[in-house]
Amino acid sequence: MTGLFFGSFNPIHIGHLIIANYMASYTSLEEVWFVVSPLNPLKERKGLAGMYDRLEMVNLATDQAPGIRVSDIEFKLPQPSYTIDTLAYLKERYPEKTFALIMGSDNLVSLHKWKNHEVLLRDYQIFVYPRPGFDPTAWKNHPSIVITNTPLMEISSSFVRKSITEGKNIRFFVPDKVIEFMESKNMYR
Repeated sequence: MTGLFFGSFNPIHIGHLIIANYMASYTSLEEVWFVVSPLNPLKERKGLAGMYDRLEMVNLATDQAPGIRVSDIEFKLPQPSYTIDTLAYLKERYPEKTFALIMGSDNLVSLHKWKNHEVLLRDYQIFVYPRPGFDPTAWKNHPSIVITNTPLMEISSSFVRKSITEGKNIRFFVPDKVIEFMESKNMYR
Protein backbone atom coordinates (compact mmCIF):
# COMPACT_ATOMS: atom_id res chain seq x y z
CA MET A 1 0.00 0.00 0.00
CA THR A 2 1.23 3.49 -0.90
CA GLY A 3 0.64 6.33 1.55
CA LEU A 4 -0.02 9.72 0.03
CA PHE A 5 1.24 12.63 2.11
CA PHE A 6 -0.39 15.71 0.58
CA GLY A 7 0.81 19.19 1.44
CA SER A 8 2.01 22.60 0.38
CA PHE A 9 5.44 21.90 1.94
CA ASN A 10 6.02 25.66 2.11
CA PRO A 11 8.82 24.81 2.95
CA ILE A 12 9.39 21.15 3.77
CA HIS A 13 10.93 20.68 7.22
CA ILE A 14 12.22 17.95 9.49
CA GLY A 15 8.73 17.30 10.91
CA HIS A 16 7.41 16.33 7.46
CA LEU A 17 10.41 14.05 6.95
CA ILE A 18 10.02 12.34 10.33
CA ILE A 19 6.32 11.72 9.65
CA ALA A 20 7.00 10.29 6.17
CA ASN A 21 9.82 8.08 7.43
CA TYR A 22 7.67 6.84 10.33
CA MET A 23 4.81 5.99 7.97
CA ALA A 24 7.14 4.19 5.52
CA SER A 25 9.06 2.31 8.23
CA TYR A 26 6.72 1.71 11.19
CA THR A 27 3.28 1.13 9.62
CA SER A 28 1.87 -1.32 7.10
CA LEU A 29 2.55 1.18 4.29
CA GLU A 30 5.16 -0.03 1.79
CA GLU A 31 6.08 3.44 0.59
CA VAL A 32 5.16 7.11 1.02
CA TRP A 33 4.70 9.66 -1.73
CA PHE A 34 5.01 13.35 -0.93
CA VAL A 35 2.27 14.90 -3.11
CA VAL A 36 3.11 18.57 -3.53
CA SER A 37 -0.14 20.55 -3.82
CA PRO A 38 -0.03 23.65 -6.04
CA LEU A 39 -2.89 25.22 -4.07
CA ASN A 40 -4.81 23.85 -1.09
CA PRO A 41 -8.52 24.76 -1.45
CA LEU A 42 -8.73 25.37 2.31
CA LYS A 43 -5.62 27.59 2.58
CA GLU A 44 -4.69 31.11 1.47
CA ARG A 45 -2.37 31.67 -1.47
CA LYS A 46 -0.61 34.56 0.35
CA GLY A 47 3.00 33.69 1.22
CA LEU A 48 2.92 30.50 -0.87
CA ALA A 49 6.21 29.92 -2.70
CA GLY A 50 6.05 28.84 -6.35
CA MET A 51 4.98 25.22 -6.82
CA TYR A 52 8.13 24.26 -8.74
CA ASP A 53 10.35 25.72 -5.99
CA ARG A 54 8.40 23.76 -3.36
CA LEU A 55 8.67 20.61 -5.48
CA GLU A 56 12.43 21.10 -5.81
CA MET A 57 12.79 21.56 -2.03
CA VAL A 58 10.91 18.28 -1.40
CA ASN A 59 13.12 16.53 -3.97
CA LEU A 60 16.26 17.91 -2.29
CA ALA A 61 15.03 16.89 1.18
CA THR A 62 14.09 13.33 0.19
CA ASP A 63 16.93 12.58 -2.22
CA GLN A 64 17.81 8.90 -1.74
CA ALA A 65 15.38 8.42 1.18
CA PRO A 66 14.34 4.75 1.22
CA GLY A 67 10.63 4.13 0.69
CA ILE A 68 9.89 7.79 -0.08
CA ARG A 69 9.01 9.30 -3.46
CA VAL A 70 7.92 12.75 -4.61
CA SER A 71 4.94 13.40 -6.89
CA ASP A 72 3.93 16.45 -8.90
CA ILE A 73 0.71 14.73 -10.02
CA GLU A 74 -1.47 17.64 -8.86
CA PHE A 75 0.47 20.06 -11.11
CA LYS A 76 -1.24 18.37 -14.07
CA LEU A 77 -4.77 18.51 -12.61
CA PRO A 78 -7.28 21.40 -12.41
CA GLN A 79 -6.64 23.80 -9.53
CA PRO A 80 -7.39 23.99 -6.73
CA SER A 81 -6.88 20.26 -6.48
CA TYR A 82 -9.22 18.18 -4.38
CA THR A 83 -7.87 14.99 -2.80
CA ILE A 84 -10.76 12.89 -4.09
CA ASP A 85 -10.05 13.95 -7.72
CA THR A 86 -6.33 13.28 -7.34
CA LEU A 87 -7.08 9.82 -5.93
CA ALA A 88 -9.39 9.02 -8.88
CA TYR A 89 -6.64 10.08 -11.29
CA LEU A 90 -3.96 8.04 -9.46
CA LYS A 91 -6.21 4.97 -9.36
CA GLU A 92 -6.60 5.20 -13.13
CA ARG A 93 -2.90 5.84 -13.77
CA TYR A 94 -1.60 3.18 -11.33
CA PRO A 95 -4.27 0.44 -11.29
CA GLU A 96 -1.82 -2.01 -9.68
CA LYS A 97 -1.39 0.18 -6.56
CA THR A 98 -3.55 0.58 -3.47
CA PHE A 99 -3.46 4.10 -2.07
CA ALA A 100 -4.02 5.35 1.47
CA LEU A 101 -4.02 8.88 2.85
CA ILE A 102 -1.66 10.28 5.47
CA MET A 103 -2.98 13.23 7.45
CA GLY A 104 -2.57 15.02 10.74
CA SER A 105 -5.22 14.80 13.43
CA ASP A 106 -5.92 18.51 12.75
CA ASN A 107 -7.04 17.61 9.21
CA LEU A 108 -9.09 14.68 10.47
CA VAL A 109 -11.11 17.10 12.61
CA SER A 110 -11.90 19.23 9.52
CA LEU A 111 -12.39 16.26 7.15
CA HIS A 112 -16.14 16.97 6.96
CA LYS A 113 -15.24 20.15 4.96
CA TRP A 114 -13.42 18.15 2.26
CA LYS A 115 -15.02 17.44 -1.11
CA ASN A 116 -16.65 13.96 -1.03
CA HIS A 117 -15.22 13.18 2.40
CA GLU A 118 -17.72 10.30 2.77
CA VAL A 119 -16.13 8.59 -0.25
CA LEU A 120 -12.65 9.08 1.22
CA LEU A 121 -13.78 7.41 4.45
CA ARG A 122 -15.54 4.62 2.59
CA ASP A 123 -12.88 3.77 0.00
CA TYR A 124 -9.50 4.61 1.55
CA GLN A 125 -7.53 3.89 4.68
CA ILE A 126 -6.40 7.06 6.42
CA PHE A 127 -3.21 6.97 8.49
CA VAL A 128 -3.35 9.72 11.10
CA TYR A 129 -0.39 11.31 12.88
CA PRO A 130 -0.85 13.42 16.04
CA ARG A 131 -0.90 17.23 15.92
CA PRO A 132 -0.77 19.43 19.02
CA GLY A 133 -4.24 20.23 20.36
CA PHE A 134 -6.18 17.78 18.14
CA ASP A 135 -7.29 14.52 19.73
CA PRO A 136 -8.25 11.85 17.16
CA THR A 137 -9.58 9.30 19.69
CA ALA A 138 -13.19 9.95 18.64
CA TRP A 139 -12.20 8.21 15.37
CA LYS A 140 -10.29 5.28 16.86
CA ASN A 141 -13.03 2.73 16.11
CA HIS A 142 -13.66 3.87 12.54
CA PRO A 143 -12.74 1.01 10.16
CA SER A 144 -10.86 3.31 7.73
CA ILE A 145 -8.86 5.25 10.32
CA VAL A 146 -5.44 4.08 11.51
CA ILE A 147 -4.20 6.24 14.39
CA THR A 148 -0.40 5.98 14.50
CA ASN A 149 2.16 6.59 17.23
CA THR A 150 4.16 8.93 15.02
CA PRO A 151 6.29 11.27 17.18
CA LEU A 152 4.41 14.50 17.88
CA MET A 153 5.85 17.33 15.77
CA GLU A 154 5.32 20.87 16.97
CA ILE A 155 7.29 22.40 14.10
CA SER A 156 5.39 23.95 11.20
CA SER A 157 6.18 25.57 7.87
CA SER A 158 4.76 28.87 9.17
CA PHE A 159 7.25 28.68 12.10
CA VAL A 160 10.09 28.14 9.60
CA ARG A 161 8.93 31.03 7.35
CA LYS A 162 8.58 33.38 10.35
CA SER A 163 12.06 32.37 11.57
CA ILE A 164 13.55 33.14 8.15
CA THR A 165 11.79 36.53 8.05
CA GLU A 166 13.20 37.30 11.51
CA GLY A 167 16.72 36.26 10.46
CA LYS A 168 16.87 33.34 12.90
CA ASN A 169 18.95 30.20 12.38
CA ILE A 170 16.78 27.36 10.98
CA ARG A 171 19.55 24.76 10.86
CA PHE A 172 18.29 21.32 11.98
CA PHE A 173 14.67 22.40 11.37
CA VAL A 174 15.18 22.18 7.61
CA PRO A 175 17.66 19.98 5.66
CA ASP A 176 20.86 21.82 4.68
CA LYS A 177 20.24 21.33 0.93
CA VAL A 178 16.84 23.00 1.32
CA ILE A 179 18.33 25.91 3.29
CA GLU A 180 20.92 26.42 0.52
CA PHE A 181 18.18 26.36 -2.13
CA MET A 182 16.02 28.88 -0.23
CA GLU A 183 19.03 31.19 0.31
CA SER A 184 19.99 30.98 -3.38
CA LYS A 185 16.49 32.19 -4.30
CA ASN A 186 16.13 34.62 -1.36
CA MET A 187 12.88 32.86 -0.35
CA TYR A 188 10.59 33.88 2.52
CA ARG A 189 12.61 37.03 3.34
